[in-house]
Amino acid sequence: MTRHQKRSTTGRAVVTVLTSLGVLAAAALTGAAPADAARRGTVRIARGVTYGQFDIRAAKGVAHAHALFVDLSDPHVRLDLLYPGTVAARAPLSRLARSAGAVAGVNGDFFDISEAQHPGVEVTGANVGPAVAHGQVLKSAVPDGQRFGPVPPPGTNTTDVFGVGVDRRARLDRLSLLGSVVTAGRRRPLGGLNQYALPVGSVGAFTSRWGDASRVRATCGTDNARAAPCSRDTYEVTVRHGRVVSASGTPGSGPIARGTTVLLGREAGARWLRRLVPGQRVTVRSRLVPSASRIAYRFALGGSPLLRDGRPLPGLDDVTSAVRTAVGFTADGRRLTLLVLDGARAHRGGLTVAEVASRMRELGSAYAFGLDGGGSSTLVGRMPGARTVTVRNHPSGGAERPVPNGIGIFSAP
Repeated sequence: MTRHQKRSTTGRAVVTVLTSLGVLAAAALTGAAPADAARRGTVRIARGVTYGQFDIRAAKGVAHAHALFVDLSDPHVRLDLLYPGTVAARAPLSRLARSAGAVAGVNGDFFDISEAQHPGVEVTGANVGPAVAHGQVLKSAVPDGQRFGPVPPPGTNTTDVFGVGVDRRARLDRLSLLGSVVTAGRRRPLGGLNQYALPVGSVGAFTSRWGDASRVRATCGTDNARAAPCSRDTYEVTVRHGRVVSASGTPGSGPIARGTTVLLGREAGARWLRRLVPGQRVTVRSRLVPSASRIAYRFALGGSPLLRDGRPLPGLDDVTSAVRTAVGFTADGRRLTLLVLDGARAHRGGLTVAEVASRMRELGSAYAFGLDGGGSSTLVGRMPGARTVTVRNHPSGGAERPVPNGIGIFSAP
């Protein structure tokens, strides 16, 4: 019996999982893990939410998968973003799920995890793509050249998101920042919102949702090279209740009060900000604009598309195997599969990105989206009889890695 099976507190549930896993393993080793076999191996952990695990034969050996199956057609079930309360912060997924009251969840977007190329610059821990939580915009996407994680499929970029709209349907989309800074009849496009990297020559906005991390990292690198040096031409202006209250030649740090926006410019953006004076009125506007839907998003997070209309995206990596996390859903956006591979040594070979796309399709998904993997891959669930969630897979680092966000599953009794 595995460590995960021992965690089940209901004997009947344990028997069900053990019996079904034999069927699943046999199905996987003879070619695939079909959707019907996978679901026969599940344990109901809440209304509209089930959990199961099964083996998948892959190029680098047998991978072990953990999966959550979610039914959004049930009005008692919803998804939302798990995050520590600010963008530039990280916490173990289990802690995020417990504090939010989620019954299950998986890790989310790739993030700023290392600044080895910029000695002395604080690692922010902020995620790469856009983020929407509880219907509120938290941040926009960094430039494509500033992303962390594996090389994405051709034609994708950092604005790609997986999300669920207010109509309770899952979608793949792109969320692009549309914003401006307006003062004394002058207007400048906003180049970023609460993100760890700003486009060259731009002005970015930081609010209380950013957190207390240093903003220096936002002026490092270029649109095409994450490791490029930090800019030497920067300027920062603090706007409180619509008026300039202070300025600085270097990016600052520390918490930002509600009602306050810090405008940070680099190169041409810095020169534009230097023209502002204390007491001057400034209006900052920002929103995320979807490219594929007019439906507002309840939640959204970044990553990389894998499947569209049941077809894998061209150019998916079919060479590099790793522990991975992905989410998929049916064409109607109602039934979801959240898949996390096990990082135990026996299964650490994992899957290639192309293999993940194939398995998600076999599990019934018409659309799929890749999330952060490796040491970040984590699945938590509240098993039958338990009061709170526990980690169901073995993280490949031996313990949970703190992450900036995740997908939380909520189910009312």
